[in-house]
Amino acid sequence: MEHDASPLLYEINTRAWLRALGKAATLDDVADATLDRIAELGFDWVWLLGVWQTGPAGLAISRSNPDWVRHYREILPDLDEAADICGSPFAVQNYTVHRNFGGDAALQRLRSRLRDRDVRLLLDFVPNHTALDHPRVRERPEFYIQGTEADLARAPENYARVETVQGPVILAHGRDPYFPGWPDTFQWNYRHPGARAAMVETLAKIANLCDGVRCDMAMLLLPEVIQRTWGDASRPADGATPIDAPFWPEAIARVKADHPEFLFMAEVYWDLEQALLRQGFDYAYDKRLYDQLRALDAAAVRAHLRADPEDQGRLVRFLENHDEERAAAEFSPQVHQAAAVLAFLAPGLRFIHEGQLEGRKVRLSVHLGRRPDEPVDEPLLAFYERLLAVLRRPEAHQGRWRLLDCRPAWETNPTWDRFVAFCREGPDGRRLLVVVNYGPTEGQCTIGLPLDGLHGKTHILQDLMGPNRYERSGDDLAARGLYLDMPEWGYHVFEWTE
Repeated sequence: MEHDASPLLYEINTRAWLRALGKAATLDDVADATLDRIAELGFDWVWLLGVWQTGPAGLAISRSNPDWVRHYREILPDLDEAADICGSPFAVQNYTVHRNFGGDAALQRLRSRLRDRDVRLLLDFVPNHTALDHPRVRERPEFYIQGTEADLARAPENYARVETVQGPVILAHGRDPYFPGWPDTFQWNYRHPGARAAMVETLAKIANLCDGVRCDMAMLLLPEVIQRTWGDASRPADGATPIDAPFWPEAIARVKADHPEFLFMAEVYWDLEQALLRQGFDYAYDKRLYDQLRALDAAAVRAHLRADPEDQGRLVRFLENHDEERAAAEFSPQVHQAAAVLAFLAPGLRFIHEGQLEGRKVRLSVHLGRRPDEPVDEPLLAFYERLLAVLRRPEAHQGRWRLLDCRPAWETNPTWDRFVAFCREGPDGRRLLVVVNYGPTEGQCTIGLPLDGLHGKTHILQDLMGPNRYERSGDDLAARGLYLDMPEWGYHVFEWTE
């Protein structure tokens, strides 16, 4: 990869972001001061969620589903259905920037302003499905998974009859194998050669507008997942020869031939991240670490971080995103901070969601264009500003990472098992030592330090996240390790100097 080994990504809900500037705001109305702040905090990438053109069909579904509308009102008690419900950004009608946001030209101006600040732009690619009113629904229905009258009668939530140039056709709604279909979408068929070629061309077009893509539900395109979800229904309806080779290697190679540094990030679940990394993705979601942190399972976190170091550096670490509950709502304040230290100082891409730094607790539906007012959690914001300052250091951004052994402080003390410790060493030899007591009680631990240059020197450990400062004999550290007694959910990020 040509990219920074541990970049920092900021996800922004484009609709809500612009709505906060005014009902008619476009991307041109984003202030330079806002972009300056993003760059000053150290973000390398901005992901603008939901910039693509959506259509009236998806909007009608979003406004007519009573369960969805009930959920919107829980989020926005003062909901204005006409102004606030805007339809899902994942029901893409066309891969051009939404006219309400200023179109492609406004996006390119914003991209240029981000580049002036050394920040790159990430956009969505939603490969599994299209909007109900995507032009190809009418013009090329053979590019979609088709159903029968029996399918429609058996599972009306998963199919719909549409009028096309070929006459009335029953098409499948986009879905994954474990849930009913998304009623504002139709399912693309990656076994159809024409459909595959069309999506490769779409991706090549997107690559001219940004520096990378986050590929929505990327694992749904794996041949084994297609087979499990659709079976024989995925045979092209027009008799074209079905293709069973994986899509991603072909598509990624095509884009990178013209844009070698273009970044591909996969949203992926079901422990399929390795499969997608092997198919060419630069990064893949690490849902497993997120679940382990939510489960408060330090031993599982340690075991997970022992995986292949190269693969560790290609995982996306997060505590929240638009699909998950807000971290400030999911974690207590103490746990939140400890989990953030672990997630964002581990190797890989660090992914922070807009509002996470300020402690927002309400998860906004992607069907809404306005977010509720919430107070800023000043202590949490101060914590994140300290953590982001650490992440701007070379040894945190590009340094060699190594997991350290945690050992009992004495034979009958089991609290060591809640500790996670690792070291990052920068290109200039400077070190960071990260230790977290990821448990609900005070604990003691000895950290093994298989590091060079310990003997015959005094070493200073200055906590960059707090006031602690320790001096230790290098000979003792080499022989016995570093002993620590830490409170529940306690953490240290030590700058290590001689």
